[in-house]
Amino acid sequence: MRRLIAPLAALLLLAAGCTPARSGTLGPAPRGSSPTAGATPTGAAPGPSSPAPSSGERTPSASAGATAPAGTVTVQLWFTRDGRLVPARRTLPATLTTSRLALTELAAGPSLAETATGMTTLVPPGGQVTRIAGGVATLAPPAGLDSGGATNARLRQAQIVWTLTQFPTVRRVAFADATPTGRDDYADLLPPIVVTAPAVGDRITSPVTVTGTAEVFEATVSIRVLDAAGREIGTAFTLAACGSGCRGDYRVNVGYRRATAGPGTIEVYEVSARDGSRVNVVAIPVVMAVAG
Repeated sequence: MRRLIAPLAALLLLAAGCTPARSGTLGPAPRGSSPTAGATPTGAAPGPSSPAPSSGERTPSASAGATAPAGTVTVQLWFTRDGRLVPARRTLPATLTTSRLALTELAAGPSLAETATGMTTLVPPGGQVTRIAGGVATLAPPAGLDSGGATNARLRQAQIVWTLTQFPTVRRVAFADATPTGRDDYADLLPPIVVTAPAVGDRITSPVTVTGTAEVFEATVSIRVLDAAGREIGTAFTLAACGSGCRGDYRVNVGYRRATAGPGTIEVYEVSARDGSRVNVVAIPVVMAVAG
């Protein structure tokens, strides 16, 4: 028996070494604080096929740098812009049925300020999570989910999957009897640069923390802060955790100087390797505090 142990151990080590390492990340989903005892998970009643929620099921936290007031819940919504996924945020009264809240807000669509940046939603109202088991949320899909052609149908599904998988107990979503899908299945629908914070309309102070994910040349993410007149009042750059050919997280603090409070813009972009111009620009309108 002992003679078999050494070869078996060597074989296991060899197999582990041949497993390709996963490079980059699709970006962190919000994670919540522990729910109160006996809380019901995202709209599904506990039972044999729908276990009681684990820590973090009920209340996802705000994005980096944002603090949700007591008695509220902050959820991330994934809308679309130019055929790609783009995140937004909502802070609303707390509820045990967080998935229902998220799906309702997703169908309601972007705010006026978000719409002005090109955001929209393709998800119709009426979708509901019927059970959560083994990391899979089963969805009773809304009417019209598959309408408008395969491209629009897939984009709708991606919105729902990326929104629901922000909750720690949901890793994949099953649309009725279809094979469950997760974030990886729709990763190609992300733009080169995703900004998760600040969100459109956020009130910011200097330095402002900018976070997100990117798949850009040499992993270099550039940021500039503009005042209401479009003047550059702060700049920075950072490296994403992964570069060309893979997606990585980034996080950077950007300082700025401003004599009066008022509207401004955070621009996150890639510097073109071809001509040095700004490409893949994501502009986030914000409200700035005075900064000396």
